[in-house]
Amino acid sequence: MTYLHKDNQGSPISLPVNKVVCIGRNYLDHIQEMNSTVSEAPLLFMKPKAALCHLDEAIQVPTDKGECHNELEVSILLKSPLKNATEAEVLNAIWGVGVGLDLTLRDVQAALKAQGQPWERAKSFDYSAPVSGFVPLGEMEDLNDLHFTLTINGEVRQQGHTAMMLHKIVPLLAHMSEVFTLDSGDVILTGTPKGVGPLLPGDNVDVEFTGYFSIQTKVVGE
Repeated sequence: MTYLHKDNQGSPISLPVNKVVCIGRNYLDHIQEMNSTVSEAPLLFMKPKAALCHLDEAIQVPTDKGECHNELEVSILLKSPLKNATEAEVLNAIWGVGVGLDLTLRDVQAALKAQGQPWERAKSFDYSAPVSGFVPLGEMEDLNDLHFTLTINGEVRQQGHTAMMLHKIVPLLAHMSEVFTLDSGDVILTGTPKGVGPLLPGDNVDVEFTGYFSIQTKVVGE
């Protein structure tokens, strides 16, 4: 499956496909459920462009590496580069907003954490970042008042509200741009609330981005 950025109507967006930049530990309730600590500075990591795939297609999870967990997050698509950006420059660089899954091999991650090693083996595998189409920024009302819900087999598993983020979207992107350059076509995953858990082949998945769209898909094994 070839990934191309799309809008929320399914039309292709003429931007390159680049890296995925993620933040960990951005919702207090998720920090607590994972028995983690609040990071003084945003906890950043990346996924390669091979991680990107479409959320409305079947979600592929590895079946030979332990549990693969859902982490539903608001996603941002950039239309222009950012380096040491102001918040006004960040807003001018955003093409649109959607949602995405930061798929995580939880058993692999736990082993890496225990050894003090980076998370890439748990976070950055192919198809580990299924994302929705993006709603143009001009159609969004308030980036700090976005609601999203993940339902698995008819049971609500995650509910998020960007007002609860420890690091809000625009200042977060400005901070990221001080650490490394963000490029046109980059996707930013902005952190997950509580409710992470295993995805199993055959699971029915419903994702709602309140006020904008909903997606129904399923989980398949690789």
